[in-house]
Amino acid sequence: MKIGDQPALLLIDIQKGMNNTEYYGGHRNNPKAEEQAAKILSYWRAHQLPVIHIKHNGTPPSPLSKDTPGNDFMEIVQPIKGEPIFEKEVNSAFIGTDLDAFLKKKGIMRLVLVGLTTAHCISSTARMAGNFGYDTYIISDATATFNTLGIDGQAYEAALVHTICLATLRNEFATILDTESLLDLL
Repeated sequence: MKIGDQPALLLIDIQKGMNNTEYYGGHRNNPKAEEQAAKILSYWRAHQLPVIHIKHNGTPPSPLSKDTPGNDFMEIVQPIKGEPIFEKEVNSAFIGTDLDAFLKKKGIMRLVLVGLTTAHCISSTARMAGNFGYDTYIISDATATFNTLGIDGQAYEAALVHTICLATLRNEFATILDTESLLDLL
């Protein structure tokens, strides 16, 4: 199996404010997710494949609030000239943006998602991408999430939340791969 021509890499919410683990629930899984995303980004740039950055403009007191240092992209995946940036105010990269129209205008129907967080913006974007007919791939070791409190107050570890989120997306909305498997398919 090959991924095919011109898959777009979506780097979702890899912003400095995501380092505020206390705000987001404490512990986070995949501490090297950004490094894996940067490795994939390097491949995309070297092969001149489409790269798209997604930025979340959070509502105060979010560490991702617009016009705060936390809203800035992390240095490791800093956009370069010519790479489009779509800014959103909700979880899905498709709501309130022109992302879908942009992709369709370019004839891009394959998406590779990396970034933060698996339980929120990765999941929401993947679900909508699947519903819009995109062939979507989520890179498990280039995504991460935080500890989560259940509805009964029970604490769930980030690694478990991440695994369950990916399991609920697998096959229905996206293909789940790790970085090495992705690069092998390309």
